[in-house]
Amino acid sequence: QVQFHESGGGLVQPGGSLTLSCTTSGTIFSRFFEIHGMGWYRQAPGKQRELVATLTERGSTNYVDSVKGRFTISRDPRKNIVVLQMNTLKPEDTAVYYCNAGRKTFDSWGQGTQVTVSS
Repeated sequence: QVQFHESGGGLVQPGGSLTLSCTTSGTIFSRFFEIHGMGWYRQAPGKQRELVATLTERGSTNYVDSVKGRFTISRDPRKNIVVLQMNTLKPEDTAVYYCNAGRKTFDSWGQGTQVTVSS
């Protein structure tokens, strides 16, 4: 069963940057990515989990409006990871960030990585 592993979160001041990384276990990452793509999701306290960004095997990306121009999703094929570069962070970006398939998500969500934007 595929498992997702997120890292890179932390506490940052408004306007700062963070880089999140995602990898998988229980599957061949490149094959998984080819079939399912990859997405980043987030869940803020008291809110539902929302899709933040997706990346397909063809390089197509999609972002929620609130992060367009600030976040970039990409893949590092040498490391078999998907990266979410987050710039110009805002307090409303505070959430637990998860990765999962970019098309239809799997039930096996990882623990996520906490991102806190605060002065």
